[in-house]
Amino acid sequence: MNLQVLMFYQDDPKKCTAAKMVKFGIAKNIKKIGNKGLVLDPFSEKTLLPKDKSLINSIVGIDCSWTLADQAFSKKFSGIKRKLPPLLAGNPVNYAKFNKLTTAEAISASLFILGFRDEALAILDKFKWGHTFYELNQNLLDEYSKLESEDQIDVILKEYGISD
Repeated sequence: MNLQVLMFYQDDPKKCTAAKMVKFGIAKNIKKIGNKGLVLDPFSEKTLLPKDKSLINSIVGIDCSWTLADQAFSKKFSGIKRKLPPLLAGNPVNYAKFNKLTTAEAISASLFILGFRDEALAILDKFKWGHTFYELNQNLLDEYSKLESEDQIDVILKEYGISD
């Protein structure tokens, strides 16, 4: 899967997971999003499902500060916008907070959901805390990779005692 990041350069460059993904050649830093790019947008109405794989040719992470996310995502982007189902952050800044993922965590999670498990794990291996993200979310990611509709998400969360 083609991985891309659109960077707003709002965070500490030393802690920026998107910059690290570009540095390691995992993702490409882009200026424009194509029409078949899956844009990971936490404010999207639609949730990413495995069947979305047939609609896309790339995954695009929008790299911005969480404190400025509403501004960044208010911009008009091309592409197919999807939010991730609820997941816990494994990074040290937002550890165990729901949906406060780094760009690397978000792209990795989307790869898991779309069936690219090995690629997802390869990204997480680049970060000291990557295994923590996987350990916190392994069961949820396995469940999400089998989703057929968004309605099933609430059922899964109830099974795990999580309220969205």
